[in-house]
Amino acid sequence: MDVVVFGAGSLGSLLGGLLARRHEVTLVGRDPHMRAVEAEGLRVEGTVEAAVRPAARRDPPAAADLAVVCVKAHDTAAAADALAGVDLGACVSLQNGMGNEATLAGRLDATVLAGTCTYGAVLDSPGTVRCTGVGEVVVGARDGGSSAAADRVGEAFDAAGIVTTVAEDMPRRLWEKLAVNAGINATTALARVDNGALLEGPGGTVAADAAREVARVARAEGVDLGGDAAAAAVESVAEATADNTSSMRQDVEAGRRTEVEAIGGHVCERADEHGLEVPVNETLTRLLRAWEAAQTSST
Repeated sequence: MDVVVFGAGSLGSLLGGLLARRHEVTLVGRDPHMRAVEAEGLRVEGTVEAAVRPAARRDPPAAADLAVVCVKAHDTAAAADALAGVDLGACVSLQNGMGNEATLAGRLDATVLAGTCTYGAVLDSPGTVRCTGVGEVVVGARDGGSSAAADRVGEAFDAAGIVTTVAEDMPRRLWEKLAVNAGINATTALARVDNGALLEGPGGTVAADAAREVARVARAEGVDLGGDAAAAAVESVAEATADNTSSMRQDVEAGRRTEVEAIGGHVCERADEHGLEVPVNETLTRLLRAWEAAQTSST
């Protein structure tokens, strides 16, 4: 399969590198990482190791069988615009937050699939990505049900040795992922702790409470997600990625814009529409917004 990975940062580079073991892969990202991949290839280190030579570009190619979108949620619209001119067979979002699939589907002619990914990745240096934990990629139709396109994508990922599941309940899985993101990302970013710190103590309580609130909103949206299941998902991911630095914490420590609006902001907005109170998510979201505002005012 001819695959373009749009957003070749940490996760995009890891997945692109693993896919390149079996498929033709083009990474689309920024310099100096792309320059290094062009010159020396891509090294995958850590839990999984590989040395591959995918193509590396700053803009997408003219055509591909599949686009894997891994950009930050606030860059989804720009990614959709860039991919709109590409002759694509299918597109799968493996991003954080909600609403990415709808944004892509509104601009692309290709079949847009939903996806989740629990692999851990850190971009150590230009040309080198480290796998910090083997997780799972889940793909499926964004509205649920079966999908021939999802079956093909699942087969392609599986052939490359990526742990993959094709699911027919993606709406529930997306809300569960949102619960995990709301619990882990915001808490670790504000407390500046690794994911494993949430397995016990006050941080874990905050993360679990945030996840339970998300589940309450999901049920109001017609998605069957229990509070205990959401809290258990947070614990499971925190345990599997105990030594990881969450993506939102990485953003905060680097002084970058976070995905708070696509995660906590989305939860608060939907909760308000349904007349629900989500005090933990509101507090976490307001604190992250305050941090972002301070960053903006200082530049």
